[in-house]
Amino acid sequence: MFTLPSPTRRLAITLVVIGGIGALASLLAPAVSAQGSCGKAGCIDVVAVDGLIDEIEANFIIESIDQANAAGDVVGVVLQFDSAGSAVSDARLDEVAAAIQGSRILVSIWIGASGSYALGGAAELAQVADSSGITPGSKIGDVGTQRLDEQQFGDLFTGRAAAGLNRTFSGEAAVKAGLVDRFDPTLVDHVGNLDSVETKVVKVDGREQKQPVQRVRLSKLPLQVQLMHTAASPSVAYLMLVLGLGLLLFEFFTAGVGVAGVIGALFVLLGGFGVAELPFTAWALVLLLFSFFGFAIDMQTGVPRLWTMISMVAFTVGSVFLFVEFRPTWIALLAGIAGMGVVVFSGMPAMIRTRFATPTIGREWMIGELGQASTEINPEGMVVIRGAEWRARTNRATPGSPGDSIRVVEIDGLVLGVEPEEGGAMDYREMRSNRKGEPEAQSEVQDPAK
Repeated sequence: MFTLPSPTRRLAITLVVIGGIGALASLLAPAVSAQGSCGKAGCIDVVAVDGLIDEIEANFIIESIDQANAAGDVVGVVLQFDSAGSAVSDARLDEVAAAIQGSRILVSIWIGASGSYALGGAAELAQVADSSGITPGSKIGDVGTQRLDEQQFGDLFTGRAAAGLNRTFSGEAAVKAGLVDRFDPTLVDHVGNLDSVETKVVKVDGREQKQPVQRVRLSKLPLQVQLMHTAASPSVAYLMLVLGLGLLLFEFFTAGVGVAGVIGALFVLLGGFGVAELPFTAWALVLLLFSFFGFAIDMQTGVPRLWTMISMVAFTVGSVFLFVEFRPTWIALLAGIAGMGVVVFSGMPAMIRTRFATPTIGREWMIGELGQASTEINPEGMVVIRGAEWRARTNRATPGSPGDSIRVVEIDGLVLGVEPEEGGAMDYREMRSNRKGEPEAQSEVQDPAK
């Protein structure tokens, strides 16, 4: 019966795992409707929009508005924004804006809770909504160039609002700049100030507050879809892609497909999905993938050399320039670059040498073996034993130069203890042994003469 070779079998199983995870991910529906009935008075749907407006969030916004319009008992939709911008195409952003502007029921945007953002494309959507509000400490602006079609939506940033193209405004300053309609410290304040909402006045902490008579329903992405949305954030996408490729590289040098391979495949899938959802630089992604090919070349020897250094440079450049519009945090970049450096220069070579060691025989056979110094050994360096390069440490601090013949005298973990072939401690022991044997040999020769 035909059997795939071991490396091919590992690759096939890995591809099956990736395909299975991909099929599972394709079943994830991007939108979720608010739960529960509205009752006689109707209800208001509050839709949470967190993170970059990617394809998942764009679908979520459009479908939530469509479902609210189709329900018949929903009087308004509030989009609760905390978004640093839009990662979808201009055409797709136009579709989201058209859904907001073309809704038969009121659609309002509330930038909250405190500390939230509506930047870039998210700030543009706030301009096309029926009304908008902002909390203290929240910010809006930093649009740059308007992405929404001016022929369809007009010039959204004119007069005082034009300042929002190049800077951000927070709280009441955003209201004065004309970027939002009202200053609403809480969600209840914002909903209570909507024109289509019936309210009652109650006292809260000594002040009067309008509270909606209609039921307020909250909508969020379901957990499994939220996982995909989280993977589409720059820092998470970068770290998942790097970690996944590293685990697959490690798995390639081990026997069989284990936990590392399965987790690596999952991380590559999620990281690849995140990269595809974000604006990325193609040549930087190529550099990033090429670096792992270079790492694999040197890992076959178990010693980091030229290819590792070239690949580390490619990995660093690819990491820095992978995302330009929405960059990962510096903490994520430093963690990825520094972590990969430690792994390829120290951790991975040691693990691979340990994996490929022969535990049934051990390395004791190397004691007494002759080799050659490939670098200066003073007190540590590299030696070549039977064509394989090993880390070495001199015995009794006897230095060695490249090309010197050496002898292995001890093994300390993955480091060989070596000494010069001539003049080392073993050489002197052999000489003493020979001297002790000379009189005995001489007496044996003289005995027959007697």
